[in-house]
Amino acid sequence: MKRMTRQDDLAFYRGKRVFVTGHTGFKGIWLSRILLGAGAHLTGFSLASPTAEGALLFEKLRLAAKMRSIAGDVRDLAALERAFRETRPEIVLHLAAQPLVRESYRTPVETYAVNVMGTAHILECVRKSDTVISVLNVTTDKVYENKEWVWGYREDERLMGFDPYSNSKSCAELVTASYRQSFFADGGVRISTARAGNVIGGGDFSPERIVPDCIRAASEGRAVVLRNPASTRPYQHVLEPLSAYLRIAHVQWHDAAFAGSYNVGPEDADCVTTGELAALFCRTWGEGASWRAEKEGGAPHEAGFLKLDSSRIKARLGWQPRWHIEEAVAHTVAWAKAWQAGEDVGARMTAQIAAYFKEAEA
Repeated sequence: MKRMTRQDDLAFYRGKRVFVTGHTGFKGIWLSRILLGAGAHLTGFSLASPTAEGALLFEKLRLAAKMRSIAGDVRDLAALERAFRETRPEIVLHLAAQPLVRESYRTPVETYAVNVMGTAHILECVRKSDTVISVLNVTTDKVYENKEWVWGYREDERLMGFDPYSNSKSCAELVTASYRQSFFADGGVRISTARAGNVIGGGDFSPERIVPDCIRAASEGRAVVLRNPASTRPYQHVLEPLSAYLRIAHVQWHDAAFAGSYNVGPEDADCVTTGELAALFCRTWGEGASWRAEKEGGAPHEAGFLKLDSSRIKARLGWQPRWHIEEAVAHTVAWAKAWQAGEDVGARMTAQIAAYFKEAEA
């Protein structure tokens, strides 16, 4: 495969009919901005943002006026089928999910319904479609049976997420593999999964996530409270996995041989502990921001050490992470402070997208 740049990826989407689920969420909003900027004919299918701030951001960016935004639930197969018939997508990027580990302990059945049956519904719509060529199902780094190894998991490791969220995403991987083998073995429709690490960036207002918790605490003059400061995660800026998703869907469009499963994580040096991330955040935020550890009694299980080996996507697709953890935190803090100050965060997102894709050519 010839060397491909991220600018090539953006150019590919011009004029393409793209269907994105979960377009009102954190990743979905950023992905929508990228695709609209690239000139795609974009359809989004999602419930409203689960947070008031996320809904406000979606409204401020006026995304619904720039794309076809459909309010819908991936658990509703009939609604999805109707949306596919009306929009006739060529590319499907499936991001909709119940994405929180701790929430999955509270609502396991709903988590499985959204993450497993939602995936099956998307793939069933693809099976009935005569227009779809390229499909990407976004899962997570947590799909693997975590043995707390100090090296990164590879795509052929055993899938067995521990908690309901992680396990539901493992199941979504298996559903995707089954559909690929059962209905798309001829390569006419190319289907991949992307297993991304923990993402940070402006516009994430989720509860019980480290960076949004840091921002809330620092904004209120409180110390950030960490449950597991020694846990290690593959943190990366949101633009990193999104650029990988665009690359995967682009490359497999042209050649079915590239369809498969891909880890999307940072370099090893950017896999840091939660405590290290919090300390970096506090230094970047300034204003006396601080953090402290607090062990919760009876807290549900969460992985202590998790790292991805992203050699496959680097070798096969030529994708490389761009921003190190310090840059990722700096861009996140800059966005958060702009939001608090009532500045034009849409312009800041556009600038960060442009900087990321331009710098990636170096």
